[in-house]
Amino acid sequence: MQVLIALLLAALALAAPAAAETIYVSNEQDNTVAVVDGATMTMLATIDVGRRPRGLALSIDNKLLFVAEGDDNRIDVVDVAKRRVVGQLPSGADPEFFVVHPDGKRLFVANENDNLVSVVDVAAAKVIGTVDVGVEPEGMAASADGRYVACTSETTSMVHLIDAATLELVDNLLVDTRPRAALFTPDGKQLWVSSEIRGTVTVFDTATRAQTGKIEFAVPGIRREGVQAVGMEISREGATAYVALGPANRVAEVDVKTLTVRRLYLVGQRPWHVALSADQKRLISANGNSGDISFIDLENEEVVKSLPVGRGPWGVVIGP
Repeated sequence: MQVLIALLLAALALAAPAAAETIYVSNEQDNTVAVVDGATMTMLATIDVGRRPRGLALSIDNKLLFVAEGDDNRIDVVDVAKRRVVGQLPSGADPEFFVVHPDGKRLFVANENDNLVSVVDVAAAKVIGTVDVGVEPEGMAASADGRYVACTSETTSMVHLIDAATLELVDNLLVDTRPRAALFTPDGKQLWVSSEIRGTVTVFDTATRAQTGKIEFAVPGIRREGVQAVGMEISREGATAYVALGPANRVAEVDVKTLTVRRLYLVGQRPWHVALSADQKRLISANGNSGDISFIDLENEEVVKSLPVGRGPWGVVIGP
């Protein structure tokens, strides 16, 4: 009897549908957000938003999607159930990218034209503080404990570490040319910064701010200047990182412990950002020049599909 029950349970598990997930992609040339069914890998809808959407992120409860509208100087608020914009937040000038603080109450927004980070109170819908940073800030990240926020400045070639409570600069760290994205490891012990022009990722110890490593990328048949590190994602357990390599049309899989590249995935043209599914079995890349997203099956180590989503896909996030 126990064997029969076990077999029945196994059969039910195999028959169960895949966990629902929804993929959101910002199309900066179409002024839309594409909504994609993760289970079927098909388009569900497009949502009209402001001009030049780039950075986007879900609220802590996954009910709202925040979208940075660079040419409208605001953050649009999308109700994901209604699939439409239900409000706007001030953002400072030219919001490029932002991060939702772990407290869920604040957004830290990079203002590219003003060399500032603006802090937005979501509930009050107002800017409650600013932090002076370097020239052309873009990448934003928050440590899981909420203590630190990091901001990259493209022209200054720095990453700035900000105390999230006091809004004071803790440190300014030099990195390679044109840093794009910043990312803390899940345990908060390391800060990773991608540099577009040099095609590298620099790794810092968060506590000491000492540089502890650097990852260089090489793609057979691609000149060095064509390998440009941009968006990054790190797996939940912290063992594996994924780095979009821009015009090289590749996403690199990196061993976090050894800082070595395990493999390269050929995706669409000019991947900007990447996102991991909740079960960590699939990676999605937003490919700016080919107008599509690529679905990477990480268990089988292969790209399984490319799906057109609009013109100029840039940011990508995954929700339930």
